[in-house]
Amino acid sequence: MTKALPRSKKPSRPSARSVSRRKRTIRAQPVARRAPSRRALRTRRKFLAHFPGGFRDETYLDWERGYKWNAHRAWEAALNQSAFESLIRAGKFEEIAATAIRIESRTNLLFSFEKMALRDAVRSPAGAKAFALALFDLLHGPEPMEVRFSNWIDAVGRLPRRKTRVLTWPLVTVFGFIAQPRTHFFLKPTVTREAARRYGVELPYASRPSWPLYKGLLDFVAQVRGDIGDLRPRDMIDLQSFLWVQGSDEYPD
Repeated sequence: MTKALPRSKKPSRPSARSVSRRKRTIRAQPVARRAPSRRALRTRRKFLAHFPGGFRDETYLDWERGYKWNAHRAWEAALNQSAFESLIRAGKFEEIAATAIRIESRTNLLFSFEKMALRDAVRSPAGAKAFALALFDLLHGPEPMEVRFSNWIDAVGRLPRRKTRVLTWPLVTVFGFIAQPRTHFFLKPTVTREAARRYGVELPYASRPSWPLYKGLLDFVAQVRGDIGDLRPRDMIDLQSFLWVQGSDEYPD
């Protein structure tokens, strides 16, 4: 008579407590971070050579951050979302355009020819209305950023033009940067691309603004933020200033 083979023993099912403990252990394991490249470390050294106190350095606050932050504060006082919305409801488009231009004019962010081109573009009631509505949508619209930024580019491109074109990278990025410095980056193409090159990154570029290129810029800036996180950059003002130091002739190596 053939003996019955013994049944294989099922592995015992782990208790809910042990599973929970295992999950906690897995979650607690540190996430590996990419180490900054040699070029990235070089840009950090350059920034700290000019501003040993980093983003809290008194000279840095005076030369780079102060006037940009003051512009943001002026924007919050005059054109915060509630005030902006009230002005639109009242049809005060020319006041909106004039206020935005006045706040920017106290900075050195735009070239004089860009400032003049914008003033000309919003001189007419139709130009001021198109500018104001598109800018509000960029800052506070419900659509995804890709849609809002693309619509903003189209609106600026359709503004009346006299001598100089209005659709430039600095002009389409400056008001977002002033109004929402946690979200938007101000792009001066020559300096920013040189800073990226020194960082070891070739930024794709075209003179006509577009969402894909802006998204690529934001991704690069996010990489920089991760590499210098221990310096505690507060917002895009600090990140734009950090990259300005890398690419501008104002700050020699």
